[in-house]
Amino acid sequence: MALKYLGGLLFVLCGAIFLEGIDVSMIGVALPSIRTELGMSTSALSWVVSAYVLGYGGFMLLGGRAAFVVFERRSASPLMRLGILRSGALVRANLGAILLAGSFFGFQFIAVLYLQELRGWSAFETGLALMVIGIDSVLAPTLTPRLVSRFGNVRVIFFGGLCIAAVSYALFLPVSLDWSYAAMFPTMILTGIAFALTYGPLTIAATDGIAEEEQGLAGGLLSTSIQFGAALGLSVVTAVSIIATGADGSPQAILEGYRTALWVPVAAAVLGAAVTAIGLRKRNIVQSNN
Repeated sequence: MALKYLGGLLFVLCGAIFLEGIDVSMIGVALPSIRTELGMSTSALSWVVSAYVLGYGGFMLLGGRAAFVVFERRSASPLMRLGILRSGALVRANLGAILLAGSFFGFQFIAVLYLQELRGWSAFETGLALMVIGIDSVLAPTLTPRLVSRFGNVRVIFFGGLCIAAVSYALFLPVSLDWSYAAMFPTMILTGIAFALTYGPLTIAATDGIAEEEQGLAGGLLSTSIQFGAALGLSVVTAVSIIATGADGSPQAILEGYRTALWVPVAAAVLGAAVTAIGLRKRNIVQSNN
């Protein structure tokens, strides 16, 4: 009986893929007419196909996620027990990880574009400029554990991590076409410090209070959140930069686009700090009641 149902499911999936191919082919046939009627360039036509594919692809993804949730709830041995998401600390840690990664990688993307596209620095020079951010690899195993032991995990994430991250990105907002590296250095060093003081404590927060047999699941969720946050941050800063720059390709217009996009990591870090502050407030209430 199970094999019979699996065969039917395979048939439906194959049919869906076949229909998807027909849909895309139909769009291709209509592209010449679309270009003529709307006066679009050949390069712009690719956006028509992308918009169509992303449209129904998004609904397919949503349907797949919904089916996953339904089957996981009914499964005796689910791949991911949904009840784990009832842990407020776990949810806040994952939200913080998404916002941390989004701001961290989004800022570095804009910084690299600024140094190479506007300042004309080579890849080697840009790497040297950003190398100071790697101080997190030194601080993470040395300073961070001491601060966590002294002030507590949540306080380190809030004050030492996300608040410093927001300040570091904000310091880069006045960037100009002739900034010296000395003007950029405070942002670079503070970004590395902020990441070092946030990444490790977030891991602790994500697994705190989780049953031993689900520690791996909690860690996997955090890693997924970091990857998702990085992809989301890069996508958002890219979109904002392109929209803010507009059709003007002058260096000043590009710089203004970068400045506008820099507000994305600033806002993400502030929002991450706000999420962490909720956990800090709840912990203080619990301690005062005890």
